[in-house]
Order: sequence, then structure tokens, then C-alpha cells
Amino acid sequence: MLDRFRVTGRSLVVAVLTAALTTAGLATPAPAGAAVTREQLALRWAPIHYQDVDATGSHALNGRSDYITKVDFDGDLNGRNNWDRTGQAGVSLAAHAYYSVVETGTHWYLTYLFFHPRDWTDHPFFETEHENDGEGVLLVVERDGSDYGVLRAAVTVAHTDFYSYTPSGSTWTSGRESVDGTLQLQSSPHDGFAHPVTAQEAKGHGLKAYPQYNINGDGIVYYPSTVAETPSSGDDRDVRYQLIDIFATGGLWAQRANTTLFASAGTFAGDDSGDCGAGTYDCSTNSANAPWGWDDGNDLPARGQLATDPAKVAAEYFTIPGALSRTYTANPYTS
Repeated sequence: MLDRFRVTGRSLVVAVLTAALTTAGLATPAPAGAAVTREQLALRWAPIHYQDVDATGSHALNGRSDYITKVDFDGDLNGRNNWDRTGQAGVSLAAHAYYSVVETGTHWYLTYLFFHPRDWTDHPFFETEHENDGEGVLLVVERDGSDYGVLRAAVTVAHTDFYSYTPSGSTWTSGRESVDGTLQLQSSPHDGFAHPVTAQEAKGHGLKAYPQYNINGDGIVYYPSTVAETPSSGDDRDVRYQLIDIFATGGLWAQRANTTLFASAGTFAGDDSGDCGAGTYDCSTNSANAPWGWDDGNDLPARGQLATDPAKVAAEYFTIPGALSRTYTANPYTS
């Protein structure tokens, strides 16, 4: 499916893609041959996202605890009130996801964060829950001379483990870590282009490539967009989510030293107030991470490097034919 994006004329790629995105209300027309912005690149490759939903028990809030949203969905940047605010009237759980773009001369590295205000359970024994939840995916796109490149691989975050995937036809194979499966692509009804497909489980929100996780009963299918829609229910199969740049002015990265939002570097602040932990084994505190805090302790890359040094992760996880530069031409995490 990737081959239909690999054309030789840069102006043709820009013209066709821009026309389609403009028709869907997703982009402003750009002159033929104009360089693609990071925002456009992130939108082009943003996942179609399957979110399983469980409405069981009071902590599920009839499924709303499984909705993806933004960190300040409740109108503030206090990470310690998000559990309680999720269940209050008047807050918006409109769909958002965060992204960052890191570049080398050979590849683009696109990181996407899906945030939930609750990591929850309805099981009373041996399972914990906690305030805030941040898991996501790294996509690696080869800069082949076309405007949007070629998708080569993905690494997802499921709790404290990373899982690697390649799309059909990718030239990348297993490296130090074995490839865990095929990254599927699916056409979006909102822009007509094939996007990688990811999925999150209900409650704990581990993230893998679809269908290694899938919707079981109720669920939401989120589509990348420039508008943020709120699901009509916990079983809504067409909800658009809006992308937010991690490096936007006043954004998530700019707030990294805000002690009301982060308890430590890359770790969201969360306490055990309200009913978090009630009827379950425990409510842990300060247990969710932003991308620069993601870590698979069993693997060689260090904490946070999935986002901050993704070329290192790619070199460790995959066997890659051809060149893979380790020199960043743009890396706001280190600038």
C-alpha cells in the first residue's frame, strides 16, 4: 500500500495530497513543490487508532475513562486532580493526541502520545490503578526524496514494554530485538490516505499495532484530523482527534519543569485522592510518563530515548539496509 505514495515528482505528491487534505478540511493549500511542514508530516502519518472501551464499574465512568484527551482537558495543568475531574460535569473529553518530529538527513521520527486521565481497573485483587496514563508509538519514516517519505517501522509502548513492527514491504527486519508483527495500514474516510493502525486496551491502555490489541465489544475508532470531536458514547466508530505539537509554545515540553504537572523528569504528577484505589488493590502515585520518560528496562536504549534519541532505538531494534544517520538536523528535545 505504500507504493502508491512513492512517485517521482515532488510537485505531483504535494498537489494530490494537499487537494485531498483540503477537501477534507485538514490542510491549507500550499504551492506545488513547497516543503512539507512538520505539522503536515505528523498529520499524514498519524495513526488510525482503535480504543477498546470497558464500561464496567464506577471507575469506568460509563466508558469515559477510556477516552483519549489532552492533559489540560479540565482547563488546568494540575496533574493531581485529573482522576477526580474526569467524572465531573462540564469537562471536555474531546479527542486529542500529542506529537513530536525529530529529523536526521535520512529519516523522520514521529512520536505520538495518547493521554488518558485514568489508568483504572474493576478487579479487586492484585491490580492497581493510577491517575494519568501516557502511552504511544514511534513511527520511523525514510526520507526517500518524496515529500512524505516511506514508512519503515514502528515501536509502541505498552506499559513498561516496547513492541516493534514493520509494514508489509518494509526492507527493515529484526535487529537486537525481534519484530513483533506487521504494522497494518488503513484508509481514512476523512482524508483518503493510508495510515498506520494502532490500538489500545481498555483500563490499562497498553498500546500495540492493530490487531494485537483490538476492540472487544464497545470501542472507539479515532481518526487523525485538525478538529477534536467528543465520542457520542463508548461505542463510536468514527471520532476525529486533533494533533497537538509537544513543542508548541507553552506546550507539554515547555511545561516539563511545572511541578503541578510533573512529579519528576518525564513523570506526570498523580496522587491517590478521590476514589482512586477504592475497591481495588491500590492506587499508585506518579505512575504515568510523557514520551521523554518512556522506558523498557529490559532493552538497551535508556529511559526516554524512544523520543529523544530515536535513531539509536531504530539502530538497536532493526536491521536496516542502506544509510541511517545518527546525526540530528532537528531535535528539539536536545536543543
